[in-house]
Amino acid sequence: MAFDTTGFEQADSRYIPISEHGLIGDLRTTALVATNGTIDWYCCPRFDAPSVFGSILDADRGGSFELAAEVPTRTRQFYFPDTNVLITRFFAADGVAEIQDFMPVVDESREASRHRLIRRVICVRGTLPFKARIAPRFGYGTEAHTTHLEGHEAVFESPSLTLALTATAPLETDGRDVWSHFKLLEGESNVFALDQVGDDVAPRACPRLEAQEQADATVRFWRHWLAGSRYHGRWREMVNRSALLLKLLTYVPTGAIVAAPTTSLPEQIGGERNWDYRYVWVRDAAFCVYAMLRLGFTSEAEAFMGFLSERGTSANGPLQIMYGIDGRSELPEYELPHLEGYLGSAPVRIGNAATGQLQLDIYGALIDSIYLYDKWGQPISSDRWDEVGTMADWVCEHWDQPDEGIWETRSGRRNFVYSRLMCWVALERAMRMANHRGLPADLPRWRNSRDAIYRQIMQRGWSPERGAFVQALDDGQLDASLLMMPMAKFIAPTDPKWLSTLDALTADLVSDSLVHRYDPATSPDGLHGPEGTFSICSFWYVEALARAGRLEEARLAFEKMLTYGNHLGLFAEEIGPTGEQLGNFPQAFTHLSLISAAFNLDRALG
Repeated sequence: MAFDTTGFEQADSRYIPISEHGLIGDLRTTALVATNGTIDWYCCPRFDAPSVFGSILDADRGGSFELAAEVPTRTRQFYFPDTNVLITRFFAADGVAEIQDFMPVVDESREASRHRLIRRVICVRGTLPFKARIAPRFGYGTEAHTTHLEGHEAVFESPSLTLALTATAPLETDGRDVWSHFKLLEGESNVFALDQVGDDVAPRACPRLEAQEQADATVRFWRHWLAGSRYHGRWREMVNRSALLLKLLTYVPTGAIVAAPTTSLPEQIGGERNWDYRYVWVRDAAFCVYAMLRLGFTSEAEAFMGFLSERGTSANGPLQIMYGIDGRSELPEYELPHLEGYLGSAPVRIGNAATGQLQLDIYGALIDSIYLYDKWGQPISSDRWDEVGTMADWVCEHWDQPDEGIWETRSGRRNFVYSRLMCWVALERAMRMANHRGLPADLPRWRNSRDAIYRQIMQRGWSPERGAFVQALDDGQLDASLLMMPMAKFIAPTDPKWLSTLDALTADLVSDSLVHRYDPATSPDGLHGPEGTFSICSFWYVEALARAGRLEEARLAFEKMLTYGNHLGLFAEEIGPTGEQLGNFPQAFTHLSLISAAFNLDRALG
């Protein structure tokens, strides 16, 4: 199969590679900080709010918060150990300095409306001159704003949002942007604090002592949280970073976890595969609950289950595949034509039209998550069981129909084998819970449908010509989603049919541990152009190898995959032809699958 393997070129120096970023946040929103010290993505006051700094999607019109040394430097970026406090270091001929970026995590019981972003610049050796430029562009760059400067405080006011910047360095303004030039000697520091302000929240100063206290409190918060992890295996550093990221992507008022904190970062440079991921996918449920419970974070799993339960799981119609972080169901998709997109990769999209798709696999994901929570968390309530029964009955009525599938194709509905597989999971897990707890259920009906799905997959989802299970019924194309078959316990991981499928997937879709979802040239998905390899699938591949007993291959594939993470151990959705990160960044689903692969490979290795 001839996938596009053209080299990756960063043709526009205005854009830093996607991988050259770290993430900070306060469990309500996040900001991307580039290795050059620029915040080029920041939505305030929550994940799905319009961007204030969005230069990652348009270097000229998106807005940014630049902070860097004014002399040639080399930089390094890392997290303060076991936290989400990000440090960017600048090494120059005359000195060394660092920026500490973080958002204080506010207790919901007090000052719940306070949102703050703090940047501390500290000279640790010699002397270094610095420059800062704060250029917000409200409403994705569509809203005009005014800037009022008084001493060391600047207020940026737009029709929808007001932010206040307080600094210990001198500030200047042109009525729109604010800048500062200063020199630091060894041991000296300056602080920049950006606050959301409004009727009930006034600007406040941020002296150096208060910034230090808030930094210390933020470090304590993250370390205290991470101390609850039960994972002590071979890949503890990577698993811990993944856990910290998943917590960072949690919207704590509702317990929702966003798929990624960004929108429209392209799956192909210059292509149209650009989507908004700042929402909650039901598909992530089982993986999220599994990972959180395995790590020991029961309260996070419980909060996410609560969010899903309130989204109408007892409805008689098809489930919606995703929701807003506040639970809203309407996520209209539209384009922002005034933004050029990352490296010119238009369109920039807000919202997600996939909400209207039929994706039958989410029933399996949701019921499996309830099953896992019932098994490893707390026994589910009678109301929750009624919801499970309603969903299982719906699956019995509707499993045998085409849908858009796990990959949200836009080329029309098909009879995807993965969708059938997850309908089987929905009924099988519901039956397990009923039998284990003695709960009331129409077991004969569920069993008949479950068995019918099994027989259909075995008869029409298996291609004797390919020697493999295939993407759709009576089809001949391969699909990496089928790596889930042994993980879902549909087939034994050493069954000859599965081993033959694994070999076929390896030959056709795998390259140096990297796995393509499918070949869009032979499986049209309604979109133009190629895409990178899917990191989720690459970690699924590791698990499939491990479960098949091919431990040396599994371990090598896992170690190779880890080398594709960025300098902080973060992964975007995809990996491009020459190892570059593509798609929205960082992606929760990828890190969920990393945690699962690490756990199961550890267990297999003993």
